Amino acid sequence: MNTRGSSSILRLIVLAVLGSAGLFSSAGAQTSTGRGPAPSLTAPKTPTRTPGADGFIQRWLVLEPIPMKGQLTDSAVQTAVKTEFFPNQLTVRPRHGDKVVVGGSELTWHAVDTSEYNVNLYHFAYALGKPTSNVLFWAVTVVNSPRDVSDVRLAIGSNSASVWWVNGKEVIGIYNDRQTVIDDGVSRRLTLQKGANVVRAAIINGGGATDFCARFLDGEYRPVKDIKVALADR
Repeated sequence: MNTRGSSSILRLIVLAVLGSAGLFSSAGAQTSTGRGPAPSLTAPKTPTRTPGADGFIQRWLVLEPIPMKGQLTDSAVQTAVKTEFFPNQLTVRPRHGDKVVVGGSELTWHAVDTSEYNVNLYHFAYALGKPTSNVLFWAVTVVNSPRDVSDVRLAIGSNSASVWWVNGKEVIGIYNDRQTVIDDGVSRRLTLQKGANVVRAAIINGGGATDFCARFLDGEYRPVKDIKVALADR
């Protein structure tokens, strides 16, 4: 696809996000659920976003939570994330507003920007009137790199357990009941390809607060910042 065509599609995606219900907007008005909006989450207003000074990825597409048993052992989490809840869950590149059906219930993908280093999934679900405990969240983002970058690592933290993929390959998982700690889990060395790189995460929460954070570190464990995070690569 040519650059002009890609830019047009990205503009249309942004307009679709801005035309949504406003659940993820600045404080003030209540949402359609009767609850206040998620304090740290906003609807994206630009086609791409660069990481902050610490390199954290602050733009994601997050699926409304899937109810499930909040078991957090490595075997239980691996079984959960390898259960097909909806078609192509390990390959789909969703757009804001896309819907899937899980167990007879329709769930929606939401594009969000976070003003913090982490994505607060408790606030996300609460603002939507969705459960926050004993749930599975899926999150996807597209990281665009200006060149091939070797020897980088995906560094993540989550509350609670989570499993992560980069370009379709599982690269890191952390398990059991835990708080989000920056760089709590660090993947093996991998290569960010020139162009689009799809990062996917599954986060399982048993109860209480839930959130996640992620960034790429270079071979010297410095944050990778010369990347752009997009709503889509098409």
